[in-house]
Amino acid sequence: MPFTAQEIVDAGKIGLDFYLANKPVDQVDVARPLMKALQSKKRAAPGAKQYIVEQLRKTFASNFQWFNGSSVVTYNRRVTNEQASYAWRSCHDGLALDEDRLAQNGITVIDDVSKAGSSSDAEKVQLTNLLEEQSEALRLGFQEQFSYALHLDGTQATDAITGLDALISLAPTSGTVGGIDRSSSSNTYWRNNVATSLTTTTSTGTILNQMEVMWRQCMRAGAGGAPDLIVAGSTFIDGYRQFVLNTFGRMDFGPSNRKRVEGGTEVLTFQGVEVQWSPEFQDLDARYAPATLWEKRCYFINTNTLRLRPLQGHDMVSRKPPRAYDRYEYYWAITWRGAVTLNQSNANAALALS
Repeated sequence: MPFTAQEIVDAGKIGLDFYLANKPVDQVDVARPLMKALQSKKRAAPGAKQYIVEQLRKTFASNFQWFNGSSVVTYNRRVTNEQASYAWRSCHDGLALDEDRLAQNGITVIDDVSKAGSSSDAEKVQLTNLLEEQSEALRLGFQEQFSYALHLDGTQATDAITGLDALISLAPTSGTVGGIDRSSSSNTYWRNNVATSLTTTTSTGTILNQMEVMWRQCMRAGAGGAPDLIVAGSTFIDGYRQFVLNTFGRMDFGPSNRKRVEGGTEVLTFQGVEVQWSPEFQDLDARYAPATLWEKRCYFINTNTLRLRPLQGHDMVSRKPPRAYDRYEYYWAITWRGAVTLNQSNANAALALS
């Protein structure tokens, strides 16, 4: 016996909810290190008319003075705060199944609701198999595209969120971030640290020195501590590893109480933080051909300052739009609304090889 149209819609919604609940995006594979880190510390934002706002302290506005005896001292009215405003955006990914596609999989749909629940076990298995594949593909596709957007500057689409490429920029003395003009001399606090044209020539390369300098600059400004996330492309990682090995002529090895020969670097660190390889950097180069290749980049990120801010009640929501009256087709979707926000720019750094 066949399925009713409502049973088809409900089954798709249940399947999609299952995949979102049991394989959520915040448990993604380490192959997406930026997305994984941001999801682990995401913080919901209340509904907002247009912007998600981060409160900043840009100065102490100190009126500190020395005085003696009856010397006159002064007082000031302190304006120490600034607001960074980030426009929240909406994204969607959806799938459709028409009745011909269902029929090709041995599934018949009728409009007679009096026959609800009359489908056979074999038909249920066929429908389940089809919807499982469609739901999984929808989730993975959404995850892939959303993760790309977290890296980009927001100019790739009219309604895209602002991502890493603009928030922690290779050119932090220009542009406007969160409504604050970075080119203004009064807003130097709102510029991230940057070091480009790093070299890896044995003994004379600048990569290690510049990484040290950038790390100290991030710690100097980072009230929340040192960067806790380092992500880099293949070219940067290979350059860093080979420079350290060739210049210092050694690497640290684990216990050697067993005879074992093994190639490969198990873990690569800087200042005790793992340098994580992002395979997405290669994809971003292929898709967008940036002036400075992602594969040559490395980011020092303080995840207490860079936040994923979904609007409350709008974080990866499964949807089931009604069937159009003029199409024998059924729809399911995932939607998300929010922004990526930055509340302390100079606690982060962008580095790139020459």
